Amino acid sequence: MINLPESFLRMPRWWTEGAEWLQDLPAAVERQCERWSLSVVGAVSHGSNAVVVPVARAGEEFVLRMSPPGAEVSDQVWALRWWAGRGMAYLYDADVEVGAMLLERLSTPLTSRPIDEAVAVLGQLMRRLAVPAPDDARSTADIVTTRTAELEPQWERLGRPFDVAILREALAIAPTETTSTLAVNGDFHAGQVLAGQREAWLMVDPVLFRGDIEYDLGRVLWWDLDRMDDIVRYFDLAVREAGLDRDRARDWVIWRTVDYWLYGLGVGLTEDPVRCARLISALSR
Repeated sequence: MINLPESFLRMPRWWTEGAEWLQDLPAAVERQCERWSLSVVGAVSHGSNAVVVPVARAGEEFVLRMSPPGAEVSDQVWALRWWAGRGMAYLYDADVEVGAMLLERLSTPLTSRPIDEAVAVLGQLMRRLAVPAPDDARSTADIVTTRTAELEPQWERLGRPFDVAILREALAIAPTETTSTLAVNGDFHAGQVLAGQREAWLMVDPVLFRGDIEYDLGRVLWWDLDRMDDIVRYFDLAVREAGLDRDRARDWVIWRTVDYWLYGLGVGLTEDPVRCARLISALSR
């Protein structure tokens, strides 16, 4: 039976939920390995709410990913099956009811590479994933329309935490309309990318939207901002590698950063709001 890393057990998510699932997790991994005829062949790694177990079957290597069952698992399985290995880890099997996925084994994380390379790879992956999306994927325009109506009331509730001019700019340029029907990964950053064999770099844990592929460019930047000595240069690098319209991309970064800035303050984050302020300052006109 696997041993869960202490760092996983201390994740904030388990402070308020999931204790029963967590207690049963080693046995659940064992049951899933029996069901899919897998052998554990390495140490357990993890993210914030899932464990990843290196496994093998008949000489082939995979990883078994286990997370609490629910809509998030269903959505990821749908996205992985739809992209079907294009720029994504390949999904071999899934049991949504127990939160289990059998995935392609990947290796070196993109976060281990120099920041110039990481941003270039992310730009290329953004374009690689941009194929016609399924009609029932949620539209980025709908997401923006709904969230934009919430921004000013939240800014007021939080005590007007930044200059009103920043809020006004985000409201003015909010990309509430789009003609794009391309696929968009709505959880896009260097921490979701690992080296593969079929393709040089592959993403994990996708969220499938339809619309403007610039949607998560802001996250690409704020997620790795501490490694960027010139924010505008890295913005331009991502824009160039993804083949984006620079003005449209800038509008998306401003809007998404204000969106996340307010979200972060609302849930008590302390470091990311500072990064958001720096990013807005660098790209504001």
